[in-house]
Amino acid sequence: MKTYKDNKKWLWLLSVLYPTVGIPGLWMHYLTENTLWLLYPFVITYIFTPFLDTYFGEDNSNHPDEVQSDLEKIPYYKILTYIAVPIHIFVFFISAFYIGLIPLSLLEILLISASAGLVSGIAINTGHELGHKKTKIERSLAKIVLSIPAYGHFTIEHNRGHHSNVSTPEDAASAKMGENIYEFALREMPESFKNAISIEKKRLHRLGKSFWCFDNELMQSFSLTLIFQVGLLISFGLVMVPFLLVHNLFAWWQLTSANYIEHYGLLREKLSNGRYELCKPYHSWNSNYLVGNLHLFNLQRHSDHHANPGRRYQVLRNFDDLPSLPSGYLGCYLLAYFPWLWFRIMDKKLLSLRHINGDFNKINIHPKKKNKLIRKYA
Repeated sequence: MKTYKDNKKWLWLLSVLYPTVGIPGLWMHYLTENTLWLLYPFVITYIFTPFLDTYFGEDNSNHPDEVQSDLEKIPYYKILTYIAVPIHIFVFFISAFYIGLIPLSLLEILLISASAGLVSGIAINTGHELGHKKTKIERSLAKIVLSIPAYGHFTIEHNRGHHSNVSTPEDAASAKMGENIYEFALREMPESFKNAISIEKKRLHRLGKSFWCFDNELMQSFSLTLIFQVGLLISFGLVMVPFLLVHNLFAWWQLTSANYIEHYGLLREKLSNGRYELCKPYHSWNSNYLVGNLHLFNLQRHSDHHANPGRRYQVLRNFDDLPSLPSGYLGCYLLAYFPWLWFRIMDKKLLSLRHINGDFNKINIHPKKKNKLIRKYA
């Protein structure tokens, strides 16, 4: 470890600071009363960050294998994820207090609410990193941070549902070829919630416990959500209704956007015993764009994450010949919001992957659109 220097060590602070993206715009709005300042976090997220990704490009470097164990043990990296949790809580409440205490137009309320939701979408990513770990403190922090956008079921469904069924037709969070993001959202959001309830019911049943007990991990996170959000309603009244609705929905939309692009069209082979092959790195779309990874605790190195779910963000690796997204995540979100453009670019990339090579039987495809897509690309 003495001979290896992590050149990105201090740059990971960006993953901690990025959740504050809405604060400068909020402060400038307070000083100037100019509504345009409330667009600041959206400009940074959807325009400036993709521009930086393009400018700085991809980082395909890996740490040497022999330092991985030591690198994972360095407390600094873990502490950054801890620090991110109170920052998310602070941004959520400062946004709510701003709306509750300052006279604003409906447009301003909606923009601040969406900005807070954007940040709480990042909170789900922080909960994702923490929720995959085995220590009690990290799993507890995951429940706390996921309570902010009312997404306490995420760790249950993600770890025990999505990671088991990823890149199969059975997975709620794997998009099918020909399925646009809006269709996907209407399927993924409710199915993920129902799956989490089913998974937790089965776990508690095996332990001989009722679903309605405090050992229910859903209850633990959603109890905090209830305290936070009902507390705001009591404190500030009906003005919190649009804030909480828009905040929660926009946060969920951020996660759905990530889920949509991460496994689009990819399919694990079904074996003769009826089970699917083990998840390989090529069952996830990968992105090595530097800035986006530094903003999101390396989430974009998604191929190694699914192959090794417990691996910490600082040691996620790149592999050769992976399915590669055309941009960082935020740029791909924008692409996905225009389905005709997404399909035009991604369907061709999907079909040209080495392990697929134009074979539609190796693609997770929308069943109602299969024949049409085969005719289109035959």
